[in-house]
Amino acid sequence: MQRVDGVEQRGLAGRIETEEEPDEAGKAEGQQDGQRLIGTGSIPWEVGNAFSAMLKQDRLTIDEARKGLAIFEEIPIRYTKPDFPHALALAHRTNMYAYDAYFLDCAMKHSVPLLTLDRKLKAVAKDLNITTWEV
Repeated sequence: MQRVDGVEQRGLAGRIETEEEPDEAGKAEGQQDGQRLIGTGSIPWEVGNAFSAMLKQDRLTIDEARKGLAIFEEIPIRYTKPDFPHALALAHRTNMYAYDAYFLDCAMKHSVPLLTLDRKLKAVAKDLNITTWEV
């Protein structure tokens, strides 16, 4: 996992999904035309951890962190459960922690690009023929 300005950077296995006819019941607030990201259920914890790290480093105030969390909560993301045995095998094969492999598993399982700032995760994804988008 890479640290950028002291904040850990992992990834978001995601894509913009377009549904022919979005299901209104499953549509996130603010979602337009059935578009959303897809990722592992650990993403909210990742975001919370990043804000916590920035608070510890006095890089932002608690009010700024709360505002950031509120903005994050508006992003339409469909959370998926990792295939834990597959992710564990990926972790072993790539010499990465399972936590990182969950993002690779999600990208592979859903045939979507991996969004990441983590150089090592990006390199491993490339070796696994997973398209990456740097954010």
